[in-house]
Amino acid sequence: MSFFEALWLEARAANTLWLLAMCALALLTRRAVPHPHRLRVLSFWVVGHLVALGVDAALRAREHSAGNEFRTVAWVFGAVAFVGASMSVLFHGLLPRARVSLPRIVEDVLVGLLSVVAAVTVASRAGANLSGIIATSAVITAVLGFSLQDVIGNVASGLALQLDTSIDVDDWIKVNDVSGRVVEVSWRYTAIETRNWETILVPNLQLLRSPVTVLGRRVGQPRLWRRWVHFHVDWHHQPSEVIEAVQSAVRGAELPRVANDPPPNCVLLDMADTYGRYAVRYWLTDLAADDLTDSDVRTRIYFALQRADIKLAVPSRSVTVAQEAAEVPQVKTARQTERRKAALKAVGFFNTLEESEFDELACSLRYAPFTAGEVLTRQGAEAHWLYLVEEGTAAVQIREGDTVREVAKLVAPTVFGEMSLLTGARRAATVTAVTDVECFRLDSSAFQRVVARRPELAAHFAEVLSMRSAGLQSAREGLDAEAAQRRQEVVEKDLFQRIRTFLKIE
Repeated sequence: MSFFEALWLEARAANTLWLLAMCALALLTRRAVPHPHRLRVLSFWVVGHLVALGVDAALRAREHSAGNEFRTVAWVFGAVAFVGASMSVLFHGLLPRARVSLPRIVEDVLVGLLSVVAAVTVASRAGANLSGIIATSAVITAVLGFSLQDVIGNVASGLALQLDTSIDVDDWIKVNDVSGRVVEVSWRYTAIETRNWETILVPNLQLLRSPVTVLGRRVGQPRLWRRWVHFHVDWHHQPSEVIEAVQSAVRGAELPRVANDPPPNCVLLDMADTYGRYAVRYWLTDLAADDLTDSDVRTRIYFALQRADIKLAVPSRSVTVAQEAAEVPQVKTARQTERRKAALKAVGFFNTLEESEFDELACSLRYAPFTAGEVLTRQGAEAHWLYLVEEGTAAVQIREGDTVREVAKLVAPTVFGEMSLLTGARRAATVTAVTDVECFRLDSSAFQRVVARRPELAAHFAEVLSMRSAGLQSAREGLDAEAAQRRQEVVEKDLFQRIRTFLKIE
């Protein structure tokens, strides 16, 4: 008998053609054998089967008696390879098409069990005596089971975690001091990626024995995680004033990664001897950006307190014993007044005011800084302040239906909001800080008192306001320069009359 005749006979007896067909189907099936490790394992069994089959055929062609052992080896390798290829087709070809998803460990366990059953069955039919092996394996199993109980416990724990789906891949969890995102649940461990770009391998047995917090999970709700940002304010300010200033600023900020529902809120947590302990509670939508979002919220808190003239509490250990000289507060106040007067004089809108009027308005200015991204005024809102921008840049935006257009940029030094204070109209546009903005707010009553005492100021303000108002309307309607000039003249006359009527100027 020639070698090729013997090889053909042995291949038919071992169902090699069926094995190769199943392997080809596994490789052609979409997503089959998605991991290189599984491909290498399958290739090992297939190559082992073919090599053993070739050796068996060569020995039988020479009528050598050792061919039976190699036939058994070929059949065992072929059976294990067929099981692996069949499971690949099932788990990565048929089940995904039926929209059925099973944990990876289920496939591993099923492949392992079926491979053992197939190997034992094929070896028995080939005439191998397994009784001695089974008797010996019972002792070996007892020894291994005692020595490898932690490994077995981790494997069983990994199987339990994947089957009950208590922890899934992409979940954010906290176990003991480890917090991060689950990226893999394997046989032995669960891999967790932390926010510090670390991957921590936690034994599965430890996860079952320790309390595990799944962050941001609530049945029937999107993944949100409530965060706390703490700050202290002394008792010179009423709690209701602090809560209102901070809460309104954070809710109106529209910060990225901060949920609008539930809305952020500010609460008084505790009362110390000299200050109150406050906290802003918000719901984080991107659990990977906790510190970055906390920083954004703290920035909003700081600027909101600055605008409300509320000082953060100073720790008692930082208070000096030396008494401040009596003239120091006066010098400080004088410097602040000069800074405010300089800001008023830097804006052409106020260039017709007298020195006494500058002094009066400077005393009425209130420091109101904004950080980049904050809204200074909102379109359609009722006006209570005139804003004097000392440093920074802001964008003027108009909303028309669902469309928001930027129509102008405000670059310091400049002023805005005067239209509403002089005519009583609501805000015509939304102004948002592009950079950090240093500005002052002027109370409506102080500004209107100055204009009411000097009626001639109404004409000057009407001219300045008409230029800005006509500019906004021209941008909205797309008018050319000549049409915009005619529009400005009409607007100026209308504004002058509206100012006189609103301020009751004769």
